[in-house]
Amino acid sequence: MSHSTVRIGTRGSKLARWQAEWVAAELSKHGVNAELVFIKTSGDVTSGPIGQIGGQGVFTKAIQSALLNNEVDLAVHSLKDLPTDDIDGLVLAAVPEREQINDALVGRVASTIGELPPDAKVGTGSTRRRSQLLAARPDLTVVDIRGNVETRLQKLDNEEFDAIVLASAGLKRLGFDGRITEIISTAIMLPAIGQGALGLETRVDDSATRVILQRLDHAITHQAVIAERKLLSDLRGGCMAPIAAWARAESNQLVLDAAVFSIDGTNRVTVRRTATLTDGRELGTAAAAELIELGAADLIDAARNT
Repeated sequence: MSHSTVRIGTRGSKLARWQAEWVAAELSKHGVNAELVFIKTSGDVTSGPIGQIGGQGVFTKAIQSALLNNEVDLAVHSLKDLPTDDIDGLVLAAVPEREQINDALVGRVASTIGELPPDAKVGTGSTRRRSQLLAARPDLTVVDIRGNVETRLQKLDNEEFDAIVLASAGLKRLGFDGRITEIISTAIMLPAIGQGALGLETRVDDSATRVILQRLDHAITHQAVIAERKLLSDLRGGCMAPIAAWARAESNQLVLDAAVFSIDGTNRVTVRRTATLTDGRELGTAAAAELIELGAADLIDAARNT
């Protein structure tokens, strides 16, 4: 990197902009100048369901192309949006410390999942959330919802839904903490792979930027998301499958809880595995293998055909 300013590629949504500005501010604390370069992705130019507009990578491919074409030096991703397939020439150089991993209920007619009335209409765009909502409350009516955080909150306020489920991290980052009526326990709802974590991606051969980004890396978070992403990769589930995982440090070990669900919430397979704090990749592989032994592949195949 011969230039004096790191060019950060990002989507233009409020949440993406917040994330990129946060990274720029963190870099500035280390004396590094940064500028934001806004890139439109296929996920930004259509309102259809993600699965119908390309599934994995709709929010990341254009930014990765800009990286490879040397139009930007760094991409800031929500890790739950970043496909697990390796891209030749690119590397996930740093993962800052994670925000809260939980999902959150924003309730209009009740404050918690348990208090929602029978047949309450709950909006989510995630098969993972749908499965776990129905497992906890099979009497709920879970309905697809699309749009950014602000759009979804507006639909709730317009009484199109009785409640919606969103990632607490996104709500917090956008200043909507006050809208949260329940932080959903991981005992009820395990998060998406990478939820609450940012991924800082750059070119493999850009050693200067890689060195700079090491200042923003949080080793435990990085190993945790490596474990989760390796699990997802080995399950070949993709971002639309009803797969959930949460890796974290506990008692000086890396602990991974992972699960695969049926779409209707009536069936699930779960595992808990541990490893040393530096063995995220091996942990993800071991957990995926155990889930497959328990029948996860059938659940994933069934979800794809639903």
